[in-house]
Amino acid sequence: MIRHRLRTLLIAGAAVLTIATVAGGPARAQWIVFDPTNYAQNILTAARELQQVNNEIQMLENQATSLINQARNLASLPYSSLAQLQQQITQTQQLLAQAQRIAYSVSTIDQAFTQTYPQAYATGTSSQHLLSDAQTRWQNALAGFQDTMRVQAGVVTNLNTTRTQINALVSSSQSATGALQAAQSGNQLVALQTTQLADLTALMASIARAQSLEAARTLETQAQAQAQTDNFLNYGPGYQAGSAQMFH
Repeated sequence: MIRHRLRTLLIAGAAVLTIATVAGGPARAQWIVFDPTNYAQNILTAARELQQVNNEIQMLENQATSLINQARNLASLPYSSLAQLQQQITQTQQLLAQAQRIAYSVSTIDQAFTQTYPQAYATGTSSQHLLSDAQTRWQNALAGFQDTMRVQAGVVTNLNTTRTQINALVSSSQSATGALQAAQSGNQLVALQTTQLADLTALMASIARAQSLEAARTLETQAQAQAQTDNFLNYGPGYQAGSAQMFH
């Protein structure tokens, strides 16, 4: 509208000048009134309004740029490693849940130690009972070491997945277009480190379990040896003299 007004004023001024030129002929009795001051004032007013429009346009452009930047800062990261991390933790949990013979359960551990790892054997315990308990303890220790190696294999397998996730997250972080994407990349890297710590914790727990079972077996061997010694020394009342008849 302002530009249209300015164009109208310019056209009107040109028309006045033309009429004034034409009127310089025979019809000198008709005078055209032209106020240069008013005309100049109108030109200045239109120029100020045009400058104001330009300023408003520039302000709208700045606001649009600001909104674009805000949209970039609020854009979500297109890559997510959450599913892979959850699957990795689930696999480690499954390995721990597959622990043989003595599970990771307080009640199961207490029951096993009450039955197979007694503090001492009662006098007169049969050799067959002692042998059966020793065999059970050996099997528990062997299964514990096997479980540890299975958890180790799972952790090593997860390393390849971890490497792939690290590469993807670092690439996403470097190509992030806004603050939110960069923050989300950092959060996922922290989650990845947490998953690695979880794997390490599981591995340490399995190693400690195997070592504990072996140590318990070693200690229980002493109690078994003591019981066997007692059985050997407890040979009864010994020789009792009696009468014998040799000839009938």
